[in-house]
Amino acid sequence: MFSSDQCLAHDPGRGHPEQPARLLVLRDRLAQHPDILLYHADPAPTAALLAVHPSAYLESLAELSRQGGGALDPDTTMNAGSWGAALVAAGAVLQAVNYAHEGFGHAFAAIRPPGHHALAARAMGFCFLANVVIGVRAAQARGRDRVLIVDWDVHHGNGTQSLVEHDPSIRFISLHEWPAYPGTGAGSERGVGNVFNVPRPAALPPETYVEDLWAAVVAATTDWAPEMVFISAGFDAMAGDPLGGFTLEPEHYATWSWRLRERFPDTPIVGALEGGYVPSRLADGVMAHLTALS
Repeated sequence: MFSSDQCLAHDPGRGHPEQPARLLVLRDRLAQHPDILLYHADPAPTAALLAVHPSAYLESLAELSRQGGGALDPDTTMNAGSWGAALVAAGAVLQAVNYAHEGFGHAFAAIRPPGHHALAARAMGFCFLANVVIGVRAAQARGRDRVLIVDWDVHHGNGTQSLVEHDPSIRFISLHEWPAYPGTGAGSERGVGNVFNVPRPAALPPETYVEDLWAAVVAATTDWAPEMVFISAGFDAMAGDPLGGFTLEPEHYATWSWRLRERFPDTPIVGALEGGYVPSRLADGVMAHLTALS
């Protein structure tokens, strides 16, 4: 697992759901599992960010953080530590990609702020940088041409979709609550045939969500084999999360993780933390996922 204490420096303010405690509780839980190694992450190099985001946007974020922070939208706020946290979050994903690409095993980036709502030149939904897409472009630069992204956060990964929906080398799957923030992710949104959205209402039996996501994985990868799999690993689809209405439990994330390993036995998997707003439940979900991957 790749992470950094610098991810804790991002503080969106009292009462905001995306709190440093999310990562602190997870790190405490990880200490109880010495079999899962924790690697320190470094900030992402600018060149990797420029593969996804324009330079003017990156400089605007850096400058706002240098000035002490401010609100980018009603949900998305920076403080003086936010830009450094965002850089190291993207860097953790890049190091996880390198680890997996080199054949050391599957990898996970335990990071904040999250990334799947970030557009090319706009922060939104707690997200500043498109962490997973930055990782995807780095993987492709290393020869992993065909990439599958599975987004199981309870919210649609609108930023990710906007950045990949015109690229047939990437296939994007998103299971998400509908209707809900950010209002995108209809099943009719297909990109160039590479987008597989699974919008579902709240409060269905968890097995329905498990099987519906898996049906999309099968549909997306029949006669198309990815060379790397990325997971936008949000855990706000678990029962009781204040920002979602799904009913999943930790064992359901383990089921998906095992199935991905079995379907793609020789393909590296890289996960990146997205949502999940009850810290103890988030830690339960992440550990179930990591245990299944390892």
